[in-house]
Amino acid sequence: MDMAMATTMATASGIRRIDPRRPFTLNADGLKRIVLGQAGAAGLDLQVFPLAPAHQSIKPQRLAADAQLKNCLLAVAHSDRGGLDEHARQAVAAAALLADGATEVVLLVFGELNDDAAALGADRCVVLPQFGSHRFAPEAELAALIALLEELLPAHVFMADNGVADSDLGRRLGAAMNAASIATHVVEIKQEGLAVYRLQGSLMARRELTAIVLLEADAVDARLPFLGRGQRAEQLAEALGVAASATSAGAFTDLGVKAMAASQVALDEADFIVSAGNGVGDVTLFNALAQVLDAAVGASRVAVDDGKFERDKQIGATGKTVSASAYLAFGISGAVQHLQGIKDCRHVIAVNLDVSAPMIKRADLSIIGDAQELMAALLEQVRQARAMEVAS
Repeated sequence: MDMAMATTMATASGIRRIDPRRPFTLNADGLKRIVLGQAGAAGLDLQVFPLAPAHQSIKPQRLAADAQLKNCLLAVAHSDRGGLDEHARQAVAAAALLADGATEVVLLVFGELNDDAAALGADRCVVLPQFGSHRFAPEAELAALIALLEELLPAHVFMADNGVADSDLGRRLGAAMNAASIATHVVEIKQEGLAVYRLQGSLMARRELTAIVLLEADAVDARLPFLGRGQRAEQLAEALGVAASATSAGAFTDLGVKAMAASQVALDEADFIVSAGNGVGDVTLFNALAQVLDAAVGASRVAVDDGKFERDKQIGATGKTVSASAYLAFGISGAVQHLQGIKDCRHVIAVNLDVSAPMIKRADLSIIGDAQELMAALLEQVRQARAMEVAS
């Protein structure tokens, strides 16, 4: 069938064929795709598609409205700036996937939580914003956790074995409870039991589900086919806060958070990275922007090979793998090696002239434009905002 016949059939049937890959704009009214048409002086027709509702609305709630709850599973996590990382989300998902129709999933969060607890799979959420990454108080956190265990009597406790706060708290809990039933570095979990690697990964040991389960990364898929109830337990959070505050200071003294310049932080530990590619011609302007944004500087392999940046700034499979919360890329096309280096970044913003560049497809937010012009405009905006802060 040739193109003329296909067009005639589409017009005769009254059906407008829309290419889902065509450019679009997004606003409060929905998604507008720009397609060829007869309306408007410019020969453009704007087709409006309503935005998808929260939770995609097609996901069912795991617990029935009249469910008689008899059991409880507890997931524990530390938040970072109001959100849970992927590893912590997997720990919550493990509890939700193992829970049956009479079991409630409770999520205890140390720190603020802006994420949707229902989407995480939690039925009830206890948030302690006085803790988190800004405060080091292991004894107080342990006291709050033990108080919650005494209140809910959960069958199992799930935490991420991430080598930092969650791992430390999980092992402290096991020691405080004299619990032999604790499993660490869990790589597989299901109703029948769990599995861990032994003998340097050459042997997989299996056992029944333990009271405390510390999961390795990617042991569970955090994308759930259902929702939790997502209820906030404010009164319970207040009670746990009282239990935590009654704990003595202990052997640790928190000296607070010390701010460091981004240039002093190792690139693979930086939280905000501004990265340059072959599309950045004005390196001086780029460095000025990174400095005013207080961001670490990264670069693609092409930019490093051209001598614009030192080799230790290279990001990618042959450079450094980064896990920044925000990654701002100027003029980087996105070779597969570079994309591998930023796979763990939470939010990626790409500026590029090529709308079909792989980096544009990877980015959470894409800006199609000249890198130099956008860097200059952004630099001016930031300087004006900083000047207004000083004036006020």
